[in-house]
Amino acid sequence: MSLYRSVQAVTGASGDGPIDWAAVADAAKAATDPGDVDLPAAEREAYATDVREARDRVREVTALDFDLPDRVEIQHRHHWVDANIATFERLMAPVETQAQYIPGVARVVNTGSMAFVLSFLSRNVLGQYDPLLLADGDDHALYFVRPNIQRVADDLPAPYDRFRRWIVFHEVAHAAEFGAAPWLPDHLESEMTEAVEKLAEGTLDRDSLGRLDTTMTAVEGYAELVMDRAFDEEYADLRDALDARRQGRGPLQRLVRRLLGLGMKRRQYERGKDFFEAVVEASDIETAGRVWESPETLPTDAELDHPGRWLARVA
Repeated sequence: MSLYRSVQAVTGASGDGPIDWAAVADAAKAATDPGDVDLPAAEREAYATDVREARDRVREVTALDFDLPDRVEIQHRHHWVDANIATFERLMAPVETQAQYIPGVARVVNTGSMAFVLSFLSRNVLGQYDPLLLADGDDHALYFVRPNIQRVADDLPAPYDRFRRWIVFHEVAHAAEFGAAPWLPDHLESEMTEAVEKLAEGTLDRDSLGRLDTTMTAVEGYAELVMDRAFDEEYADLRDALDARRQGRGPLQRLVRRLLGLGMKRRQYERGKDFFEAVVEASDIETAGRVWESPETLPTDAELDHPGRWLARVA
């Protein structure tokens, strides 16, 4: 990790656009210790076993027809940056096309800001189901950032094998959602693109942002529901310890998490899970899985707080 090389990459930002993405990648990686992915054979096999068993348990619990992505990777932090920077670039494309002449100093600031975001996330993401939004083709991927999983397991403290398995089950639950709903990536792309394009025009489109939040609440809430029923141990202690760790962060980290909307993700977990728990209590988990039949069967924002209305409409 070299702060000097990171600053050097940012200040050397060039090109015609508002962000030099090659410099973003260089700066983010220069500012971030990659960590280790030199796995013993036994640990590599343990990851593979966890993924297979999570797939089988989630299929059994949900009755959803899905399979795992072809790409299942154990990564270090630099791998994660490389895997995600293209998505960030695609997402920011509407803003870049709207930009007029960008002076060099603004390009440096924009490049440095994006490098900071990617560096921060690469040090904090544990696992990721990646639908590769806005990419050509329909390839998906599953990532596990081993150095972060190890560090957090040590910090909690929690047995590494159990904590890793919990992360695997959560990400496979997301794979089930997207595998059962092939329309979902296009739906998310449409909502994200609309919101970003409006932002590029100088408008905060609360309607498109609200729809995106509602969809992500369903995605996160259903994954929590599935975790409760598929994971082979109680995990409330892991969740509580992880939440307590986040609350104990320094003021700068808490500010960054708020600016990146990471606190909102926890609210999505809780609100979405409450919705699906109510649906299952009134009906069953197969009925809850009907949210993935089409965009029309997703709950609305109002239905998230009144699950009976969704049941009356869909079931």
